[in-house]
Amino acid sequence: MTDAKTLAYINMFAILGSLENLCDLDPQAQDILAGTKPVSIGFDVKDGPQATLSFEDGKCLLTEGCADCDIRLPFSSPEKFNGLIDGSVTPVPTKGFSKIGFLLKTFVPLTDRLNEVLRPAPDSLKDPKFFELNTRMTFYVVTVAIAQLGNHDPISTFSASNIDDGDILMSIKGGPKAIIRAKDHVLTTLKNEAGSPRAVMEFGSMQLANDLFNDKVNSLACIGDGSITMKGMISMLDNMNRILDRVALYLA
Repeated sequence: MTDAKTLAYINMFAILGSLENLCDLDPQAQDILAGTKPVSIGFDVKDGPQATLSFEDGKCLLTEGCADCDIRLPFSSPEKFNGLIDGSVTPVPTKGFSKIGFLLKTFVPLTDRLNEVLRPAPDSLKDPKFFELNTRMTFYVVTVAIAQLGNHDPISTFSASNIDDGDILMSIKGGPKAIIRAKDHVLTTLKNEAGSPRAVMEFGSMQLANDLFNDKVNSLACIGDGSITMKGMISMLDNMNRILDRVALYLA
């Protein structure tokens, strides 16, 4: 079972938050943003997350809170916000009507491109460059989702409560890396950082990571044959992996 509020946090920080990476990695996303003047969109979810997406100089940044934004999109519940992500809800801005052209001509095409990358047509993965883009983007979504689940999902919070303070490094060999930081049983994901981890989980290749994300291989078998490397404080990894097991339920 999944929880609508937890899903809203995942949709906000893992899905919309991955626009940061898409704008860095994808030429098509960069073309969509070309020439865009600085603008920010605030997402205000009642009884749920609040955050602002800021666009400037072809870059995108997601920050918590939406008090200072150019366009404000309110949502009466986490379910309504989740509807924005699945395409069943069209919000009405309460601020920034003069900038609605950005929403329609830039933000919507950008999120359409994000959907193409995260939910690709099977044939598109035959292109090595697209395959790598999809794998990197999925990695960032998954690592951020782990923290959101650990902080909000009624089942995953128990596992998070058993993670000692410190950093867990997740990485793909030769590819992206991220820190899952535990502090007082609250999890935070730091993208593109290695830090000084107390525990490490590394996927042996892009192909292996992609297969794991798509349930094509068994993680325990990969640990057994060494294609997934785990070292350091194993109890931290065990509890994180329990949370990771629930990620697919929310991202399905």
